[in-house]
Amino acid sequence: MANQQDHILIVDDDRDIRSLLADYLEKQGLRCTTAADGREMKSALDHHRVDLIVLDVMMPGEDGLTLCRNLRAGNGAHANTPILMLTARGEDMDRIIGLEMGADDYLPKPFVPRELYARIRAILRRARALPPNLDSATVTNARELHFAHWRLDTVNRHLIDVQGTVVALSGAEYRMLGVFLAHPQCVLSRDQLMELTQGREADVFDRSIDLLISRLRQRLGDNAREPAIIKTVRNEGYVLACEVKPVGHPSAAAQ
Repeated sequence: MANQQDHILIVDDDRDIRSLLADYLEKQGLRCTTAADGREMKSALDHHRVDLIVLDVMMPGEDGLTLCRNLRAGNGAHANTPILMLTARGEDMDRIIGLEMGADDYLPKPFVPRELYARIRAILRRARALPPNLDSATVTNARELHFAHWRLDTVNRHLIDVQGTVVALSGAEYRMLGVFLAHPQCVLSRDQLMELTQGREADVFDRSIDLLISRLRQRLGDNAREPAIIKTVRNEGYVLACEVKPVGHPSAAAQ
């Protein structure tokens, strides 16, 4: 859950909204920094450790979706910082696009600050929700992850098969595969997968996890009837049924 050490970056071109949200969240014990656009957001990220970004979609210049996509595509210190997107649009397709680009949750305007605070607490809790004795070090500290007959490039965020063919992944597919690779041969329930990948509340589509795993199996060429890589454990969840070998370090890509 949120605590006094959590630092929230609020990015919105509306000065009144920035001030209102910052004042409210600071009264709840959070530390807040505000930014009016993408340039100020990047400057804030360069100078501060940020635990979560509240990012408005509709902004002049680079919009929130573009900023979210670019942040997730990079390999900087904040590439995996949780993002809560704000928008005046509430259509399901807009929410799906935001989540596909790497957002952790999506809150349509208008909303009350108390709801935003509740969402922030939930996202931060989920970001720290790795099961006991398991962590994502193999994902974050390796240049590539080798498993079955595949390699996952963690810098460029795509799959490579034995022939060297690159298979592009959506943001949601990459996060899901990353969770499995960080927890090989460990059964993960749908609730755990929901918390560790999508970070969403009760409005999540009921079968979103199953559909996402089905898509990921297709990317991996995993037989849906008799999968060998991501197996279904009846009444429990899913398991990555192979070993994972981390290779190299992300910084090596720049050499």
